[in-house]
Amino acid sequence: MAEIDVLVIGAGVLGLCCAVELERRGYGVQVVDPGGRNASWVAAGMIAPALESAIEDVTPARAALLRRARDLWPDLAEAKGIELHRRPAEWRGEGADVIAERLTALGFSVRHEPGRVVTDDDWQVDCPAALDALRNALSRPVMAAKVEALAADNGGWTTTISDGGLLTARAVIVATGAAEAIPGLPARVAALVSAVQPVRGQIGWTAAALADHVVRGPGGYLAPQGSGTLIGATMDARRRDQAPDAASSDALMSAAARLASLDPAAPIDWRVGVRGATSDGLPLAGPSGEPGLHLALAPRRNGWLLGPLVGQVVADGIEGRSGEPALDPLRF
Repeated sequence: MAEIDVLVIGAGVLGLCCAVELERRGYGVQVVDPGGRNASWVAAGMIAPALESAIEDVTPARAALLRRARDLWPDLAEAKGIELHRRPAEWRGEGADVIAERLTALGFSVRHEPGRVVTDDDWQVDCPAALDALRNALSRPVMAAKVEALAADNGGWTTTISDGGLLTARAVIVATGAAEAIPGLPARVAALVSAVQPVRGQIGWTAAALADHVVRGPGGYLAPQGSGTLIGATMDARRRDQAPDAASSDALMSAAARLASLDPAAPIDWRVGVRGATSDGLPLAGPSGEPGLHLALAPRRNGWLLGPLVGQVVADGIEGRSGEPALDPLRF
């Protein structure tokens, strides 16, 4: 194999955005991932600084960070052939007045009428298609393997992968979502990874065209994806189980019925993903404190929104530049 400058462990949206950004800067990059549907696939692909800021009631500084992350998307989408849907996004039902007030206070666009708020500041991508586009943009195909162990090696890092092979790189990016710490990580980095909380999310897909833009409301949302509609999504902290459960399905169906006319007999493809979250809801992005070891983890439910920003921050850290303090893995 040609020399690897940077090894990225994990092919979710954060790992792939890091890899794409580093290749753009001229680095030789290899991504390793065990395969299967990850949490970035089981998602609605919302690039949504406005409604995320309003729902979470964030500070102006946090809203500005999310807006800045969104504004990196057009260049990435155009360069890598990702369709960026700039459709309106809506909050419908109880709480609309509060959402409208928060959006206005934070400087987002607002169209408000009783029981309904619309903003043009939130966008969306189709997650499966966008993941494929990011993968296909890489010079080297994603290697289908699991990293079993890491070890410092002569100023770089050597990884043992699931087939017994070894990969050596000058820098490593750990982008493993909510997975447990990889054996061989230095103790303080392993502690950072282990502190990431798993958040189980269940989502459903139906072939019915229930919405032509993102519609949110109390307890759930509808989002177009492919030829159908996503019904989402639960957020259950500290759960790692990945089998759909009836209680979550019933709750989401009830929320969806408040947003659109839904045939209760329509087949739903229920899916589960496990995301990572930190105590302040922002990812760990940048140098870990150990030479050549960087993190791109735990975006909670905003992985798609934050992907390009995390990619730039991590690449800057590899080049020795200062990062984004709000995302600094050592901020805790």
